[in-house]
Amino acid sequence: MKNFAWIFMVTTMLAACQQDNKAVVAKLDQMAKDIAELKAMAATGAGRPQQLPPQKKRRPEPDPKDVYAVPIAGDPVVGPPDALVTIVKGYEYACPWCEKARKTIDDVVAAYPGKVRVVSKQFIVHDMALGASLGACAAHKQGKFAEFDKLLWEKAYPANRDFSDARLDALASEAGLDLARFQADRAGAECKAFVEKDQAELRAVGQGSTPTFYVNGRYLVGATAAFKATIDEELAKAEQRVAAGTAPADYYQTWVIGKGLAKFAPKPLPTPTP
Repeated sequence: MKNFAWIFMVTTMLAACQQDNKAVVAKLDQMAKDIAELKAMAATGAGRPQQLPPQKKRRPEPDPKDVYAVPIAGDPVVGPPDALVTIVKGYEYACPWCEKARKTIDDVVAAYPGKVRVVSKQFIVHDMALGASLGACAAHKQGKFAEFDKLLWEKAYPANRDFSDARLDALASEAGLDLARFQADRAGAECKAFVEKDQAELRAVGQGSTPTFYVNGRYLVGATAAFKATIDEELAKAEQRVAAGTAPADYYQTWVIGKGLAKFAPKPLPTPTP
């Protein structure tokens, strides 16, 4: 019996070794196949990492230190006419970043009571925003821009950016506008020309995306900290010039429109080093 048990144990061990050998052989065979496939792929060029597409050239932007004569005649203005800092806001109603920037602007205005005014100019990037911009123009013609603008952001934008005629009419009624006049103005040639004028004026001074801001003519795309630094600089300059004799109500016309650059001329971008 002892001999039989010993023979059984040895036989079992040999069988296990044979099973292990079979597994190893199978793995070696698979590795050989894999190596052969890799060699074939290398020979044909298959499997090589695809070459990344070249990076898009960055759009030339105005120098934030330059002052541009951004026209504001006829545009909606919120804030005192003698404010020493004018923020021109180039935006549209379908732009998510424009919606987020509203709080930044509100915070900035609150931080400088009586010293900052905001001018709104339309810059269409998404076609769906055009109806809302025309509606804002029509509301502006009735002196209700601020009320209608607020409703667009708070009721039309969050409703899947619903700028349909029916929605715009409902908001116009809620804002207390003469609905028949609103409808006629929104569909009329004057508001179409007004939106086109805004777009052309902003393009001329370098705007290419939304939202974009000009603080006393200085190009700015950034957060609250960037606004504060630029406003502080411009406010200090304005106060010195007012002390020297410039009337506060004439400041923008005299120093921004009168002295600023009328057109953005892109400078060649530096060639990236390899």
